[in-house]
Amino acid sequence: MLPVPFRKSGNAVHLRVRAWRGRVGLGLVASLSVLAGMTDAIGFLATGDFISFMSGNTTRLAVAIGEGNLQSVVRLVGAVLAFVVGNALGIMIGRWGGQRALPLMLWIAGLLCAAALVPFDSRAPAMLAAIVAMGMLNAAVEQVNGLPVGLTYVTGALSRFGRGLGRWLLGERPSGWRVQLVPWTGMLSGAVIGALLEARFGIMALLFSAGFSVVLGLVSLKIPRRWQRDYMPRK
Repeated sequence: MLPVPFRKSGNAVHLRVRAWRGRVGLGLVASLSVLAGMTDAIGFLATGDFISFMSGNTTRLAVAIGEGNLQSVVRLVGAVLAFVVGNALGIMIGRWGGQRALPLMLWIAGLLCAAALVPFDSRAPAMLAAIVAMGMLNAAVEQVNGLPVGLTYVTGALSRFGRGLGRWLLGERPSGWRVQLVPWTGMLSGAVIGALLEARFGIMALLFSAGFSVVLGLVSLKIPRRWQRDYMPRK
C-alpha cells in the first residue's frame, strides 16, 4: 500500500490536471462557438437562412409547409438534412483523424472556402456546404470534464444554465451550470463579429471563418492528445 502522503500528492496532481483540462476545454468551446456565431450571422444576413441554427430552420420549415410554399420547403428540408449529414461526417472524420481536431477543422475550412467563393444566390450547394461544415463542427468538442456542451446551438446551454440557477436559488449547489454560458457568450460575440464582417465583405466574409477554423486547428495541436480524446465524441 502506498504511503498516505503520496496518495494525497497524487490526488492533488490529478485535480490540477483535471482543472487545467477543463479550462483548456472551455477555451476551445468558446473559440469554436465564436466560429459558429460568425458563420451563422454571415450566412443569415447573406441568404435569410440559418447556417447552424436548425431550430430556427425547423420552425421556418413548418411555416413554409403551412403556407404551401414548396420552394421554401425544399430548401429548408435540404438545410436540415445537410446539417445532419455534417454531424455524421464530423464523427467519421474525427475518428479517422485519430480524434484530433486539426483534420476536422481543415475540412470545415475547405467547405467554408467553397461556400464563400460560390455565390449563395446562384448556387444552393454553396449554402449546403456551409451548413455541412457547421454540422461537422459539433464533433470537435462534445463534453468538457463530463459536462455536455453544444457549439452551434445554445438553447440547450441556456436551459441547463437556467435549471442550474433555479437549483442554486433553492439552496442546492449544482456543479457546472455556470460554464453553460461559455458557448452562449462565444456564439453571441461571434455573431456580432460576423455581422460586421458581412456588412463589409458580403458572403466573402466566410473566408474569415475559414481562416479562423485553420487557426483553431493549428492551436489544437498544442492540446494534449489525451485531452482531445476526452473532448471529442467517444465510441
